[in-house]
Order: sequence, then structure tokens, then C-alpha cells
Amino acid sequence: MTTREDMMAIDTREAYRRALDHFGALVHQIKPEHWGNQTPCVDWDVRALVNHVVGESRWASQLLAGRTVADVGDAFDGDLLGDDPVKAFDISATAAAQAVGGERSLTRVVHLSFGDVPGEEYVTELFADALIHTWDLARAIGADERLDPELVEACAIWSAYAKEGGDRQAAAAGEHRQAASDADPQARLLASWGRRG
Repeated sequence: MTTREDMMAIDTREAYRRALDHFGALVHQIKPEHWGNQTPCVDWDVRALVNHVVGESRWASQLLAGRTVADVGDAFDGDLLGDDPVKAFDISATAAAQAVGGERSLTRVVHLSFGDVPGEEYVTELFADALIHTWDLARAIGADERLDPELVEACAIWSAYAKEGGDRQAAAAGEHRQAASDADPQARLLASWGRRG
């Protein structure tokens, strides 16, 4: 069985920052006609997907500062993109990266809706969510779908650990699909998250 010590060879904070940067690079490639495109996430078009990631980023900056879900309330419900979705993403991503990069981000207790978790677990879930949604966005806008192989490996190891331990999976998870026997690591990871790569 995989242990937490074996889980990721890359620093969790660095993995999250890189995944969020890749997602952000794609956000900057979105053309006006792309915002209504369907994504691999059921019921989400491109705008809804970006809004979700912006929401996750805004929550991260609050939760990693010690606030609770009750403290934040419904502040991040609804549309967070406004008239300038790219700017909204950039602002939220900068705040999230700063929060995750903080000295205590991995060791503090994070108060989630279902209970308290270690910061490292929360940041790892943010990383996995950002990575999988990067592929979702790339597919939706017709961009390069190749993910960072080092991040794919790290996410696959964590996903296997989470499944073995019954940990909560991130919001990006879909119904598990069987990958082809000759599938590459990215295709296997995507299949485990319900995607057809």
C-alpha cells in the first residue's frame, strides 16, 4: 500500500503552483467564442469551469488563513468572473498561490465543510483539481492537451493513495473509466478521473 511518505516526489505547493499556472496559461488563450463551449465536466461550459477554479482559488486564500466555511458564508457563490474573466482568474490565482506558499500552509488545520483536514491534504486536493481541470479546459478550447508528466505522476500516486485510504476526492473526479492496456500515464490518470483522454 502506498504511504503518504511515498506519495509525491515533488513539493505539494510547487505542484499546485505549476498546475494553476498551466491552467492560467490556457485561460489567457480563451477566445470570446470559447466561453460557451462544453467541457468534459458534465453541465459545465468553459465559463462555468473557469468560475469553479476561481472559486476554489478564492476559498483557498481564506481557508489557509484560518477562516471557516461559516466565516466565508456565501461570498463565493454565483458568478465570480464578472465582465473580465481573465482578470478575475489572475487575481484569484495570485492570492491562492500566495496562500499556498505560506510557511504554515501544509501544517495548519484547514476547516472544510465536512470537517478539519491537514493543510497538506487540502493543498494536494487543490493541485489535483487544478491539474485535471487543465486538461478539461484544453480539450474544450482545442488547445494542447499534454499535461506536465511530473505532475501527472504525482497526481496518479496521490489518487491511488486516496482511493486506497478512502480519502475524499477533489471536485474534478468523475466516474472511473477503464484505460486501454497500452495507455500512457496521462491517459490512465484521466481515465481514473472519469475522462476519455
